Amino acid sequence: MPSIKSKISPCLWFATEAEEAASFYVSLLPGSHIDHVQKNVGDTPAGKDGTVLVVDFTLGGQTFLALNAGTRIAFNQAISFSIDCADQAEVDQVWDRILAGGGSEVQCGWITDRFGVSWQVVPSALPRLLGDPDKVKAERVMKAMMEMIKLDVAGLQAAYDGEVVA
Repeated sequence: MPSIKSKISPCLWFATEAEEAASFYVSLLPGSHIDHVQKNVGDTPAGKDGTVLVVDFTLGGQTFLALNAGTRIAFNQAISFSIDCADQAEVDQVWDRILAGGGSEVQCGWITDRFGVSWQVVPSALPRLLGDPDKVKAERVMKAMMEMIKLDVAGLQAAYDGEVVA
């Protein structure tokens, strides 16, 4: 079933790993899929005739492009992709898949995959807790979040509720 292309699609630049990366990314979230693989037509700086040039894929309803450009330009945290997770089980599942795929933990719910792309794995509860009109509660949640690597919904809720977490 072809997906509806987004008006704007982020394009991720790889040297030669576009198809490998797209396959990994679509394994992270249910309902994600590779939409199309475009091959090089003739030899180009991006690769030889018949090798992968661009991979169109859909991840969590958002379309992306993965481009094999032939040279590597490092990703950095100035651009990241935030994954809205319904609960702790989904946070754990996505986090563990990125980590098991060669990723590295950062801080405050951030993780970098083996390709260098930064992800924010965020429970849906976090914006609600941080946005509470009670500034004291929201500040406790922010402080708790800043001390976490992978976000812990129960820990965030305990901070919100004013419970001391050992």
